Amino acid sequence: MAETLSQQALGWAARDTSAVFSPFHFSRRANGAEDVSIKILFCGICHTDLHFAKNDFGTTTYPIVPGHEITGTVTDVGSNIENLFKVGDRVGAGCMVGSCNAPTCEPCKEGSESYCPNVILTYNSVYHDGTPTFGGYSNIIVVNYRYVVQFPEKLALDAGAPLLCAGITVYSPMKYYGMTEAAEGKHLGVVGLGGLGHVAIKFGKALGMRVTVISTSSHKEREAKELLAADDFLVSKDHQQMQGAAKSLDYIIDTASAVHPIEPLLNLLKLNGKLVFVGAPVKPLELPIMPLLFGRKMIGGSLIGGMKETQEMLDFCGEHNITCEIEKISIEYLNTAMKRLLNSDVKYRFVIDIAGTLK
Repeated sequence: MAETLSQQALGWAARDTSAVFSPFHFSRRANGAEDVSIKILFCGICHTDLHFAKNDFGTTTYPIVPGHEITGTVTDVGSNIENLFKVGDRVGAGCMVGSCNAPTCEPCKEGSESYCPNVILTYNSVYHDGTPTFGGYSNIIVVNYRYVVQFPEKLALDAGAPLLCAGITVYSPMKYYGMTEAAEGKHLGVVGLGGLGHVAIKFGKALGMRVTVISTSSHKEREAKELLAADDFLVSKDHQQMQGAAKSLDYIIDTASAVHPIEPLLNLLKLNGKLVFVGAPVKPLELPIMPLLFGRKMIGGSLIGGMKETQEMLDFCGEHNITCEIEKISIEYLNTAMKRLLNSDVKYRFVIDIAGTLK
């Protein structure tokens, strides 16, 4: 293991709420005994990256280097974990790089580290040593081994990168709320056809479910069916369509971040149906109670999953050859990509070619 005080890194950072990115030189910590150093090859762009860059949540510390959909190859392995990773391994790092791991912490004990009250985010957070965390819009990263996942050989590192956020965000609730058990023949609804929604469709189909896309945009029907093999398509504003599909769905995963009515979705669910939110509308949604009572229906929510579940998700994707639909860009295109992302002008995820363009 290389003994150095720090590693010099190059990234692109936003320095204020204008969210304009430019080159940024900074330091990563030396590779510790339980660390993995990664040469970053690709990094997906999540809408959360833009929110943080613009300080939409009011918690951003500048300069900020976003990016939590990271894939690359191992360049250094800590002395305590040489049996777990080796130089050259294809690996990924997602939304978190640490948690408390205390024996008394229920989320950490049960493998739900993302719900740890002391979770350390991949960027815009503070590490155990007091230093700020910087994300994947950079050439290297050092991560504690617990938060590094092995990438299946058959999965492309570019199109697979968004699985580390978009993928696990929809896989985790499917697992927790029982959608992966006896899934054959069940009927899944997916609200929103974007970065999260298009992966949910692929997961549902791989599990043997019938999949219906629910969208406000009728022009997305063709891509939903022809590109992603969705079985059905509902325009949520078309009351006749929605009424015709009443009580037809076992599950709905709602990926929409815009404010929208819940009752029409609940009416689509069968008895004992489940509606799970993974999108995050900025304003509260109105919750009608009567459809819940008369259909014994459930509403839930979910963040990303824990590390064991993330590895399970990647292995599932490797088995079923599931990757994301991406537009690969250079780092120099980043500011343009952010403007397009703001206008929802991407199908369905931007991925930065870090190794090929960050010099």
